[in-house]
Amino acid sequence: MSNSDSFPKPNSTAPGPGRASAAPRVNAPVRPQQRPAGAGAPGQRPAVPGQRPVSGPRPSSPGQRPAQQGTPGLVKPAPKAKVRRARLLVSKVDPWSVLKMAFLLSVALGIVTVVAAIVLWTVLDLTGIFDQVDSLLGTLSGSEGGGFELKKVASLGQVASFATIIAVVNVVLLTALSMLSAVLYNISATLVGGIGVTLTDD
Repeated sequence: MSNSDSFPKPNSTAPGPGRASAAPRVNAPVRPQQRPAGAGAPGQRPAVPGQRPVSGPRPSSPGQRPAQQGTPGLVKPAPKAKVRRARLLVSKVDPWSVLKMAFLLSVALGIVTVVAAIVLWTVLDLTGIFDQVDSLLGTLSGSEGGGFELKKVASLGQVASFATIIAVVNVVLLTALSMLSAVLYNISATLVGGIGVTLTDD
């Protein structure tokens, strides 16, 4: 046996001092740096033993109202608006408008006159005033003179007719006088300026 057989042969694949290894290198995973116990969030000082940790702002619960910044001041009542006044002059009156208004008012007054006359006659008849007047006039004139009946002289038809005539006359007179008054007012207003009227918004 030779001396070369007693010694093991060097592995040809083993890296030599001047030969680079053929096996690829595997990069080991980089583990994150662990923080020491007691370290807080980034930008926060670490807790010192024996010192109470400083707690941050607590999150508000959903049912809790945030603290008010400041109490609102008392609301001052609005100042009372000053009453405005305007002084105007009635310098001219339209005669046609006065004529229409006077006619309508006089017709209404005539209707009221006729109705009032009829109502008054009915009330006198129901209360027996006509009979009492007839007896009184018969007593004054004597029984030999014959009886006097007031209803024959002033019956309901005669009273209604007389009231209607008075109402028609009043319509004509009041309408004519109102229009004449408007014309006279316009003439006098050109001389003295008319009637002053003060209007307010109160």
